[in-house]
Amino acid sequence: MSYEQMNPTIEKIIANIEKVMIGKRNVAELSLVALLAGGHVLLEDVPGVGKTMMVRALARSVNANFRRIQFTPDLLPSDVTGVSIYNPKEMEFQFRPGPLMGNIILADEINRTSPKTQSALLEGMEEASVTIDGVTHKLNKPFFVMATQNPIEYEGTYPLPEAQLDRFLLKMKMGYPDLHEEIEVLNRAQKVAPIEDLYPVIDLEGLLALQKDMKDVFVDDTIKRYIVDIVNRTRGHGSVYLGASPRGSIALMKAAQAYAYMYGREYVLPDDIQYLAPFVLSHRIILKSEAKFEGITAEEVVNRVIARIPVPVRRLVK
Repeated sequence: MSYEQMNPTIEKIIANIEKVMIGKRNVAELSLVALLAGGHVLLEDVPGVGKTMMVRALARSVNANFRRIQFTPDLLPSDVTGVSIYNPKEMEFQFRPGPLMGNIILADEINRTSPKTQSALLEGMEEASVTIDGVTHKLNKPFFVMATQNPIEYEGTYPLPEAQLDRFLLKMKMGYPDLHEEIEVLNRAQKVAPIEDLYPVIDLEGLLALQKDMKDVFVDDTIKRYIVDIVNRTRGHGSVYLGASPRGSIALMKAAQAYAYMYGREYVLPDDIQYLAPFVLSHRIILKSEAKFEGITAEEVVNRVIARIPVPVRRLVK
């Protein structure tokens, strides 16, 4: 979206991911927005378009502890968070951590498991901790979940509960590559998997420093009002049964701060809000049945709301 100079470190991370992912720069950028903002991402698309590869490439690029959870119908909550097992030699219970105890977590095909197991992610995603047998275990920092799901229309899938969807900062789709991009995918995969030649461009301490610096990006009061106006109007829209919550307002502000930081700015612009709002708010909106019947999408509702709100014109530099 922007033609500004990107933060050099962020540019290196994206360039590294692009060695594996062809023609998916926007997905890489949005994934980094969520990572910098301390949020999580939901990738929804058909199988085989590179959702899993994107997460692996991101984890390698930042030298993170990568864990994968393959969600299946018989997966239990303890298979995700971990379990306490009695050790007769020590005569005490010992905690055996589950795959959630990592830095970057791939929750693969999250909508193929039951809602009970899906909910096992809730505390970790929101509180950065899990409670097992009354004991709270802190998760590693940084902690980032990128969940993938197939479209709900596919057989053997369970719709994600609204409470779970609201925990994701962004929701986006990958889409198919075009003809030339798919040929390049074949060329790169002909002899060796590109992911095997990927090396880190930053360590976790560097990533945590970026997350800390991102919080200093200035958000003018007019921008905050702009965010709240957009979120409020989703609640009163004629096609909407349930609009975005205050968590959506916070998510949009944090995402905009991260996006501005990525492009070397110390302040958020209205353009940042307009670009990010469909990714941040659409999955937090529940449409009325008649709107779905007419083919209206949540993305269209958000874009219509944005089009009707005057853009702030106050000088934004701090």
